[in-house]
Amino acid sequence: MPVTLWRRVTAEFLGSGFLAAVVIGSGIAAQRLSPGEAGLELLENAAATGAGLFAVIVIFGPVSGAHFNPVVSVADAALGGLRWRDAAAYLPAQVSGCIAGAVAANLMFAQAAMSISAKHRASPAHFLSEAIATAGLVLVIFSLARSGRSAAAPAAVGAYIGAAYWFTSSTSFANPAITVGRMFSDTFAGIAPSSAPAFIAAQVAGGIVGVAVIGALYPALTTARAADVVPHGAGGHGGDAASWPRRAATGGGLGGSQAGPGRN
Repeated sequence: MPVTLWRRVTAEFLGSGFLAAVVIGSGIAAQRLSPGEAGLELLENAAATGAGLFAVIVIFGPVSGAHFNPVVSVADAALGGLRWRDAAAYLPAQVSGCIAGAVAANLMFAQAAMSISAKHRASPAHFLSEAIATAGLVLVIFSLARSGRSAAAPAAVGAYIGAAYWFTSSTSFANPAITVGRMFSDTFAGIAPSSAPAFIAAQVAGGIVGVAVIGALYPALTTARAADVVPHGAGGHGGDAASWPRRAATGGGLGGSQAGPGRN
């Protein structure tokens, strides 16, 4: 059955909220459990984020495509997998969801509902890190979708973000919505409002690079041709034609392909 837009927008709001709560809440917990141990705090935060991201993609992916990220939604629309009007509806849900998740995380740890972060992160190294992290995220998502392997997306995205916490100096926000949400928590995972514009600009730039690379490596494919991209016939080809991985195989994102909810 077609998934109505309001249900997809609700899924994006809830998924974004859970994502922000996981990122910020695990950061607060890490600070309290391992005070003064920056490396251990980051490890705990990264592990929780990767695992939590896997879970929320599994939960909300069949409804909205589990974008939770304006860059992913715009990339999906640019690659023909999501209507532009639907992408425009996703964006405010993602941003407001991340803010709500930040508030929830603060309250769960008995902090003020909102506290503006004083953690300054903007530097040339951080800008480059965010551009690379976001381009890599786009590549992970859309390479799987366009090669018929979207069933692997929850694990792959969670693993990539968990790894990117460590190989980027910015700890891989890779998401304008979560960047805005993290402004409202003066904790381990926060970011000062003055640093947010540079992060968002880098994320947009990285998204553009990612879309360009996907367009070159994985041009638009039919479901039948997608099976030929991976010679060993990896997952995502079997099952009911209405299933989420199969729908995503022909389109641009985790969901919302030309045959899926993004075209309804």
